[in-house]
Amino acid sequence: MTVNGRRRERTAAVVYGSETGNALEYAEEAGRILERLHFHTVVQPLNALQPIFLSRFKFVVAIISTTGQGDLPANARLFWKKLLRKRLPPDHLQHVNFTSFGLGDSSYPQFNWAARKLHKRLLQLGAQEIHDRGEADEQHEEGSDASWDPWAASLRQQTLIRYPLEDGRHPIPADVLLQPKWILSCGTNRPVTDTAPISTKYHHSPTVNGEDSPNGSLQNQETEVASLVGASNDNCHSLFVQLEENRRLTPLDHWQDVRHLHFSCASPVEYAPGDLLTVMPENSSDDVDHIIELMDWSQDADQTICFEPTGNVLETDFYPRPLVTVNQHCTRLTLRKLLKYHLDIRAVPRRSFFAMVAHFANYPMHKERLLEFTDPQYIDELYDYTTRPRRSILEVLQEFHSIKIPWSWAANILPELRGRQFSIASGGARKHSSEGRTNFELLVAIVKYKTVIKTIREGVCTRFLAGLSPGTSMEVMLQKGGLKVQKSEAARPVVMIGPGTGIAPMRSLIWERYQWYLSVPSIKLGETVLFYGCRNEKADFFYREEWESMKEAMPLKVYTAFSRDQAAKLYVQDVLVRQAELIYDLLHSQDGMVYVCGSSGKMPKAVRIALVSIFQSKGEMEESVAEDYLQAMEKQGRYKQETW
Repeated sequence: MTVNGRRRERTAAVVYGSETGNALEYAEEAGRILERLHFHTVVQPLNALQPIFLSRFKFVVAIISTTGQGDLPANARLFWKKLLRKRLPPDHLQHVNFTSFGLGDSSYPQFNWAARKLHKRLLQLGAQEIHDRGEADEQHEEGSDASWDPWAASLRQQTLIRYPLEDGRHPIPADVLLQPKWILSCGTNRPVTDTAPISTKYHHSPTVNGEDSPNGSLQNQETEVASLVGASNDNCHSLFVQLEENRRLTPLDHWQDVRHLHFSCASPVEYAPGDLLTVMPENSSDDVDHIIELMDWSQDADQTICFEPTGNVLETDFYPRPLVTVNQHCTRLTLRKLLKYHLDIRAVPRRSFFAMVAHFANYPMHKERLLEFTDPQYIDELYDYTTRPRRSILEVLQEFHSIKIPWSWAANILPELRGRQFSIASGGARKHSSEGRTNFELLVAIVKYKTVIKTIREGVCTRFLAGLSPGTSMEVMLQKGGLKVQKSEAARPVVMIGPGTGIAPMRSLIWERYQWYLSVPSIKLGETVLFYGCRNEKADFFYREEWESMKEAMPLKVYTAFSRDQAAKLYVQDVLVRQAELIYDLLHSQDGMVYVCGSSGKMPKAVRIALVSIFQSKGEMEESVAEDYLQAMEKQGRYKQETW
C-alpha cells in the first residue's frame, strides 16, 4: 500500500468472501487484531481487488466461506476467475505473504473447499504462506469460534514475531477504543452506496513496489477495479416484485406457521431449480423506537445524516468502504431509516460487540461483566447468555442499560441487516404467467418459538414476510444457486431428498423436468423419485395434491416419512434404506443423480450413511469402496447438496 506515492512498510489487507456475512465479521475482527499491532489495515471483499494488488501489502489475510457445491461466495468469484487465468506466471504473486481461514459446514461433502482451493492457487502463483491455514466447522457445538479463537490468538502471536514492533512501541491494548474508518455525521451529502464505488472516487495511482502494475495501463486498471467493486455480486439481479399470494399451508392449531408466498414481476426473467430469492427484511417500528429511546438518540433520530471518513481518503490507494451499504434509492438518510432498514438490532451479538459496547458502559459492574464475555476462557458463559437463548442485541442493551452508544458510532457497532435467502419453489410452467409475468414461489417457515428462558423469539425476515399483504411491492435479489441443474440431465434418473421446507427446490426441479418432458418429445425422461419427510401427514405434507396429479403425468414416485405419526420415529434416511434396491438400481446401474436439500446438521450426514449402507448391501461392497463410490458421484456432479 502506498501513501502519498511512498510504500508503507507495515501494511495489511484482510480480504474476504462472504455469502451470509459470517466471513465478513471474522475479517473485521482480524482487521482489528492487526490494527492493534500497528498495521495500516484495509478490509475488502476479494472482488474489490486485482490479484496483483495483493503484492502492495506486507501481509494478507484471506477469510472465506464455502457455498453451494464447494463454490466461492458471490463477492469472491470475479477475483477467483482472474486468479485462474492460464497466462499468469508461477511467480505472479511471489511478493505476497499470506495466511487464510476457511468457514465451512461439515454436513457438506465439500467441506471448506473454497478456502482450500484459494490456498492452493495462491501457492501455485508463488505466494508465501507465513501462518498455518485455519478451518472452522459450523457444526461444532461451540460454532466457528471454537476454531477461530486459537487461530486468531496464534495469528497475533506469530505476526508479532515475524513483524516485531520498533523499540519503545507496544501493541494497542484491548481497553483502547480503535478509531473507525467511517462515522455518521449530520449533513446532506449523499451516502456512499454500491452505485458510487470507492475506487472511482478515491483511487490513487496504482503501483506495485513503487512501479506501475504489469497488467496494463494505470487508467485501465482503475476502470477495471471500479467495475469489479460495483459488480461484486455478478450472479445477483435486483428485481421489483409484487406479492400475489401469502397463504398459510399448515393448520392454525399446528405448532409451526408455514407459508406459500407467490411473487411476480413484469419483466421476463429466467431462473433454474436451486436458484435463490433474497429478501431484505425490515426491523419493526417498535424495535426501532425502543433502541432510540434506550440510547437517548431521540433528538437526532430524524436528522439528515451521511457517512464521513475519519481519515484522508486520498492518502492511500484503498480506503475501505463504509460497513453498511445504503440502498441506492435512499435520497435522504436518517438515523431512524438506518436502524429500520440497514442495521440488525435483533441479531445475536458476537463477542466483538461486547468488546465495543464495554467502552460505552457507564457502570463499572456493567463494564466488567461485558468484558468477561470477550474473554475466550468464558466461552461457555457467552454461549449460555447469547446463542443458547438467542438473546438479541436489543435485549443486551436493555439489560445493560448504562450503555450509551454515540449515534455517530451506530453503524460501527450494530451489524448490517442482511437479506435472507430462500430457495425458489416454482419451476417449469409455473415460472411464467399467461400475461407474460415472471412468477417466484417460496415456501417459508415462519420462525417463532419459545427459548429456554421462556422468551418468544421471532425471525426478523419471516415476521416481516408473514405480515405482508397481497399487492405489496418490494425489491428482491435473484441469485444463482448451487445445484446447477442442466437440461442435459433429463434422461438420467433423479433421487431427490427434501424434508420440510427442503421440498422447495425439489418442487422446482420436478416442475422443470415435467416441462422438459412436455416440450421435447424425443427426451425419454429419467425416473424422478422424491423422498419427503415431515412430522405429520395431515399437518405439513406440503403440495400433496400436486404430487398425486403429477404421478399420473410423468414418471414420478413419492416416498414419505412422517416422523410423529407412529410410535417409532421415521425419517427420510430410514425410508431410503427401505427402498435400497430401487436406489441402488437408479444410482449405480443407471448412473442416476442425487439432490439433498433441507436443514443442515444431522439429516445430510444420515442420508450419506444410508446411501453408503445401500451401496454396501446391494452392491456387495466393502464400506471403504462404498464411500469411494459416493465420493466419485460427488466429483462427477451426481451428488449435490443445498442445505441451510
